[in-house]
Formats: sequence, C-alpha cells, structure tokens
Amino acid sequence: MNGDWLIRGRDGRLSVYLPTDEAVLCRAELGPGGPWEPARRVGGDQRLRPGPAFGQGADAYAHLAAWRPTKPGEAGLVHSTHFRPRLAALDWLSIGHPDRTGDRTGTPAVTVDAQGRAHVFVPNNGGGVSMRGQKEAGGWGPWRDLKGRDVQDGLAAVTGESGLVELYAAVPGAILHWRQQKPGAVPDLEEAMESSVRPGTLRALATSADHTTLFHTDGSGDLCAWRPGTKPVTLLASAGPGPVSAIRCELDGHDCTLLAQRSASGRVAFAAYPTEQESAGAWWTESGPQLPVDAVVGLAVDEEGRVVAATLSPSTGQLLVTRRKDEPGLALEAWREV
Repeated sequence: MNGDWLIRGRDGRLSVYLPTDEAVLCRAELGPGGPWEPARRVGGDQRLRPGPAFGQGADAYAHLAAWRPTKPGEAGLVHSTHFRPRLAALDWLSIGHPDRTGDRTGTPAVTVDAQGRAHVFVPNNGGGVSMRGQKEAGGWGPWRDLKGRDVQDGLAAVTGESGLVELYAAVPGAILHWRQQKPGAVPDLEEAMESSVRPGTLRALATSADHTTLFHTDGSGDLCAWRPGTKPVTLLASAGPGPVSAIRCELDGHDCTLLAQRSASGRVAFAAYPTEQESAGAWWTESGPQLPVDAVVGLAVDEEGRVVAATLSPSTGQLLVTRRKDEPGLALEAWREV
C-alpha cells in the first residue's frame, strides 16, 4: 500500500482500507470510537492487482488508485473516489497506462490538490515518472512524462499547505523532488539531493506553509528528514526495515510531528518532536503486541483531536487500533482488535 490507509472522513468517522489479492475493502466506525462496520468492497467487482494507493484532499474525500489486469501480460490503472466512509465509493474508472500499453510498471502514488483534483503518479518503462491529473472542469488530463532516470519503486506524493502538489522519488545515490509552480501545472523537477536510500522507505508530510518534509531511511539504517533547499538531518536510528507513518498533531499544546514504525522486535515504535525542529531530538517508545512481519502502521487524528494508531496485517487481515489517553504525553489505550 502507498499513502494514508487510515483516514478521518468528512463525517468525522475513521475508516481503514484493507487490500486483498484482488480487491480493496473498507471498514468504517459506526460512531466515535467504534464499533466498526464489517468490511465492504470498494469500487465494484473489478479484479485488481496488489499494491493500491491512497490520498485524501482538504475536503476529506478519499482517492484510490490501483492496477487492474486487462488481458494476459497487460494492466491498466483505475481510480475511485470515496466521499464518505459509510457510503459506497464510486466505481473504478480506467485512467489508462503511462506507456499506453503493457504490464504493471510500479506502485502508484496519489495526492489531491487544493481544488480537490487527484494526481496519480507511477514509474514508467523509461525509468522515469509519469503523472495524470484530474481537470478542473471534470475528467482527466493526458499522461505527462515528468522525466527522471532509474527511478525506484515507492514514490511519495504530497500536497503542501499551499495546495500545490509535490513528488519525491529515490534513484541510485539520490532523491528527486518535483513541485508545481501554480495550481493545475505539471510538476517541475526542481532538485536532486545526494543520499543513499533504502528502497520503499520514502514518506512525505506537509509541515509548514512553505515546506514539505521527506522522511527516509538511509543506507546506514538512520531515519532522515529532508526539506528541499536544505540539507538532510539524521533524526534517529530507524526502528525497523519498513517506511514510517507520519502526521502532525498537537501534543501538550505543541505542534508536533509524530512518527510510527513497525520495529525490529515486531511491536509499534513511536517518536515525536516539535514540527520542523529536528534538532530537538526524538527517541522511540514501543507499544502493543508483536505483529506479523507484513504489518503496516497508520496514524490519524480523530474528530476530538486525539491521536489514533492502527496496525494492519494484509496476510491475516488483523486490524488493531489504539487511541491516545486524555493525559499528558503520548500515553495510549490498550490495543484492541476490530
């Protein structure tokens, strides 16, 4: 999965997207804090390929993208919009292939601009990145080749507080950064930052009016933060091999960035620090039971402003959820299966 699979919907209810081998399922809270409704299939009965992507706009609508098989040896991308978690999502709509025809080229990434238009990014067969975006008047624009060379799978798409779309991608020995210059524009390749990057560890977050921050694990195993135009900063040693989940939230009256990752011990590790103040330092605190190797971690803030964390194991379907207690620090309730 790529993007935020744990979200708060327009009605304030939390929902999770659960990938299976051939579909995406959704579960949503029936009320604040649960219980949760049974899983429902998203977008109709079309068969999907593994590896969906998720994005959410300021309007709280969720956008999903995935590959579907079209004929033997070929696939195409599809998109769906989910307006409210407890309503049915729109049927999957074909948005084509970045190279016109062919098989799956990589894991897509989705982000949504200030006007509510989805932008779908995916590696192409030329080694670069292609993008297709929704048009203001409806429908989709053409596929755009954003260039790049030897782009690795695992793109990180993000929309800044400005409403402009940005993209990060890892290439051998560096990270590339694209950014829109104005709403609706094709993102420009602005900067390449030299860095060794563990594949599949990119995660981007809007952290101020002017900046987005990219988190990634470098070749030595350290978790780093980078804002374009500056030098990367080492935060702390990575807790585990996979990507981090990251959100901004208020902790004890401070604007903080909260990170979560499945640790090497199999539990969930949390770290928080004042947003964009990496020099303040951060450290991991583990929580919850040991999880399957494929478990991923999601973070959100509920309608009461409380941090919510969830873990999902695609192989078992196990979904665990916890919330922050109403007390100082990051004390969490007991993890419970839903």
